[in-house]
Amino acid sequence: MKKIISCSKAIETIKDGSWIAIGGNVLHRSPMGLVRELVRQQKTSLKVVKTAGAHDVDVLVRGGCVESVDAGFISYETEYGLATYYRKAVENGSVQANEHACYTVISALNAGKIGVPFMPVRGLQISDLIEANPYFDKVTDPFSGEEITVVKAIRPDVAIIHVNACDEEGNAIIEGPMFDDILMSRVAKRVILSAEKIISNAQIRLNQEKVSIPGFLVEAVVLMPKASAPGSLPGHYEVQDKLLREFLEKKDATSFEAYLDKYQGQDQGKGGGFSWQ
Repeated sequence: MKKIISCSKAIETIKDGSWIAIGGNVLHRSPMGLVRELVRQQKTSLKVVKTAGAHDVDVLVRGGCVESVDAGFISYETEYGLATYYRKAVENGSVQANEHACYTVISALNAGKIGVPFMPVRGLQISDLIEANPYFDKVTDPFSGEEITVVKAIRPDVAIIHVNACDEEGNAIIEGPMFDDILMSRVAKRVILSAEKIISNAQIRLNQEKVSIPGFLVEAVVLMPKASAPGSLPGHYEVQDKLLREFLEKKDATSFEAYLDKYQGQDQGKGGGFSWQ
């Protein structure tokens, strides 16, 4: 079954208020093309789940798309500083930050994956996060009588993930670090992929051991070369330093519109073409 559709049609299927898991890590292999389309379509009240985010979350917050963020870390890497739009939104109360440790996000997703209501997380026994985050609580271990911290399960409505290659049936290959994308693809109710290139199903059959996300989990695939820009795709392209700095420094609405316009053609796959290899 062919699953390749346009970026706009893929994002149209995501409803306002959805729980959305975003693949990639900080500035690396994030599905930025799909993220920008969420903004263009003015999606609202999204509940974002991300272990370690940066530009992706900042763009969604700047676009007014976000209600809450469950994450262990939201910040650009040292060279670029904090995620300023996200920080301001949390400070003024327009976005709810449910702060985690990175491993508690993973634990919450694992609980969702296996269908249990919560997951024990021993490492937060002495932490203000237990009181600050509504997804944490303490229970009594029925076997030992010991009090233990638990994190509530999270099962996202949709995961958006960028991959290196994919066939028309959604069988996807990720090169290099996989971060938490595999877990997200297993726990989310729906999976939408953007792909650097489309390869033939014959190639997938010859390289089955390289398939990171099987096609039966995937609802839609968007052909989108360089979709992680202005972030990086490890081993293929680097962070676009100038564009990131402009995004952080130019805070007026016109500059944000110009940023979205700059990537519009690329995000819609224009000029990319199919690459059968």
